[in-house]
Amino acid sequence: MNSSPENQRILLDIADLDRRIAQAERARTKPTQAARIAELVAVRQEQLRELTAATGTRDDARTELTRLESDVRLVEQRRARDAERLATATNSKEAQALEHEIASLTQRQSNLEDAELDIMGRVEEADAAVAAQQALIDTTTAEGSALTAQAKADVAAATELGAQLARDREAVSARIPAELFAEYTRRAANSAGAALLTRGTCEGCRIVLPRTDLSQIRTAPDDAVVFCPECGCILVRTEESGLS
Repeated sequence: MNSSPENQRILLDIADLDRRIAQAERARTKPTQAARIAELVAVRQEQLRELTAATGTRDDARTELTRLESDVRLVEQRRARDAERLATATNSKEAQALEHEIASLTQRQSNLEDAELDIMGRVEEADAAVAAQQALIDTTTAEGSALTAQAKADVAAATELGAQLARDREAVSARIPAELFAEYTRRAANSAGAALLTRGTCEGCRIVLPRTDLSQIRTAPDDAVVFCPECGCILVRTEESGLS
């Protein structure tokens, strides 16, 4: 196949556009924030499980506190009734029994109030644990939301860039013969498509070509389309190809 050196050099522009289009496509489908977002999703799920456990502990403590408060009120009410009965009692035996019961109720109330103070401390600790866990979740959520918003913006930008590059590629491709472009397209499926030959090295695969291959390329006419024997891409020759 033959084509002017000028047309062959245009292939480098197309190859560069294809490289940039591929980069834009990767940015569109795999934004740099994706890994961290996935990590944060897993972290948040674990944090939510821990919040559920902490909330359960807090609710159990609150239920226990409510029960104790109810028991204290019942004991107080009973003591008050016994005190009223004692104040009007005329029977010494009955009065003695009421005094004994009031003493027992007083001890019972003291024990309940001690337990109440203990459980109040547990409720306070549980409330603090729930608040701390919720703060962690809020921090994780905020970071995830910010990264997601940035990822969406990056994807939109990459999509727009990819579309613009595709239009540029179409315009540049129209400047070369269809046969040459078809050959480039076929080879681009498995290689860089087209690359400079620089000081005996294919810039597509970065391999230094053997002398025998360079000798054959050196003798080829300027308009001959030559290929890298290693990767198969079209080799574009310039003054820096190392052929002179």
